[in-house]
Amino acid sequence: MQLGNEEGGKTAAKVPRTNEESATVATCAGRETVIMSRMRFRILFAVLCALGLQNAVGAGDGQYKFLNEIPIGGEGGWDILTVDSPAHRLYLSHATKVVVVDLEKNAVAGEITDTPGVHGFVAAPEAGLGFSTNGKENKVSVVDLKTLKTISKLDSGEGPDAVVYDPKRGEVYVFNHKGNSATVIDAKAAKVVATIALGGSPEFAAVDSGAGRVYINIEDKSEVEVIDAVKHEVTAHWPLAPGEEPSGIALDAAHHRLFTTCHNKMMEMVDTESGKVAGSVPIGTGVDGAAFDDASQLAFASCGDGTTTIAKEESPDKLTVVQTLQTARGARTITIDPATHRIYLPTAQFQPAPSPSPGASPGRPTIIPNTQKLLVYGPQ
Repeated sequence: MQLGNEEGGKTAAKVPRTNEESATVATCAGRETVIMSRMRFRILFAVLCALGLQNAVGAGDGQYKFLNEIPIGGEGGWDILTVDSPAHRLYLSHATKVVVVDLEKNAVAGEITDTPGVHGFVAAPEAGLGFSTNGKENKVSVVDLKTLKTISKLDSGEGPDAVVYDPKRGEVYVFNHKGNSATVIDAKAAKVVATIALGGSPEFAAVDSGAGRVYINIEDKSEVEVIDAVKHEVTAHWPLAPGEEPSGIALDAAHHRLFTTCHNKMMEMVDTESGKVAGSVPIGTGVDGAAFDDASQLAFASCGDGTTTIAKEESPDKLTVVQTLQTARGARTITIDPATHRIYLPTAQFQPAPSPSPGASPGRPTIIPNTQKLLVYGPQ
């Protein structure tokens, strides 16, 4: 068969190739195909390397950024905040009430009143109830989560402060800072079932439901105490040296690690099997809170100096600072939503403290009314 090729109005006939020539052409064509395939592979490999490098730089160069702020308003200070992730709610203690924030709308959805000197609030979804620690009356409010109305009040020890919920056993632990004790409440029955004597002033706590333990920072003893959640008794005392005056605490249950934030500007990683300090990193001044994200293996230490230290649990024995997040003065407490990985920190605007009289210690700055807000940060 002849293939036509118009040139000058004429059709030129192609001379058939010999078998040897055809083989040579096929070999050349095959080589060309191999060369082109190799070039495409090299280009693709280069692109993937570039993307990998870009992701690596992005992961190490400031993983969290400011997203927005949620106005809270009102007067007075604040303390502990907690998230009920399935309900998309955040609970913030605020002077004499608990502010309820809708995390889908990023707006205040309601409030729980008559909680004088409130320090913390925790939801017990299985019971449909919430529990607030009212420091000025040494009581715990039992609240209907649907209506946000107080159903009853229970007596606690002196100075109820931090509060946690053990969903496996359906129990609420209230830690009495001045009373050096823990009050245990059956959430569904809404009644006190035990009082546990502690070795000092408790601060924040973390629940390990799988291990049947509750870990609590003892601030004035610079140690962590371990509570057996079945027996309702203290079973261990773990010194935190060189850490001093621990406040915030968070748990990596899967890897048996606690993260406790101390006032001598360090966050310590504690082995919950041996009770030994496995690592530490420096943090800012005026720390109060701590949080941990299981998905990213990041631990957070929120400090009143306007910084939040973010550290990566590289391994069970290696903790590394990956970011010093600039927040705002006074943003010393923190909570995390495990579903979105966002962190929330409350703060406000302050008026300068008045000049002290000669020989007197400096006073505290005062909060400007209606300036309280929640700062929201998330992964880039």
